[in-house]
Amino acid sequence: MSLIDDINNLDPNNPGVWPLPIKIIAFVVVFVGIVYAGWHFDITKQRETLAGLELKEKDEIEVLDAKQKKAANLNALKEQMKEMEQNFGDMVRQLPNKTEVAGLLIDISQTGLASGLEFKLFEPTGEAPKEFYAELPINLTVVGNYHQFGEFVSGIAALPRIVTTHNIAIRSSGGDVVDGIPPLEMTAIAKTYRALEEESEEN
Repeated sequence: MSLIDDINNLDPNNPGVWPLPIKIIAFVVVFVGIVYAGWHFDITKQRETLAGLELKEKDEIEVLDAKQKKAANLNALKEQMKEMEQNFGDMVRQLPNKTEVAGLLIDISQTGLASGLEFKLFEPTGEAPKEFYAELPINLTVVGNYHQFGEFVSGIAALPRIVTTHNIAIRSSGGDVVDGIPPLEMTAIAKTYRALEEESEEN
């Protein structure tokens, strides 16, 4: 009887009576199937683990790169912060203390007179306290021409203490024409600033 006939006559419910060659073949097939199944599932699990580790590695590399960039810029940031603190200190030192405000008001007035302007109003108003400084607005009304106005605004901007000019409005003053130029009237608010910490140190 041939091997093919033996296979065709096998009783699947009673493998114990199978011929020896068939048993060996069946054992090898089952063994190989078990080994392959174990290898396949183990490899799949390892691949999933590897994929997870690769993703984690990528995230950690990105975090490391970001930290390295921050570390590389740390010295530059420290220098920038130092420069900003120095600039801030320089600006604060430009704010007059309480005893210097009167002198600064005189400087603003003299700057206007030196520009050839006629003062119709020079009215310092009350202080407006801010976070670390106080704002001191001065209502101004002066008569002159465009050139004199420009010289005055440039002059107060060049003062050693900080003075800013706001709400500038220019109109005809209705006065007499001089050398063919009608006089103009400029209203503005000049603001200077006083360091509050100066006052706290004095107290």
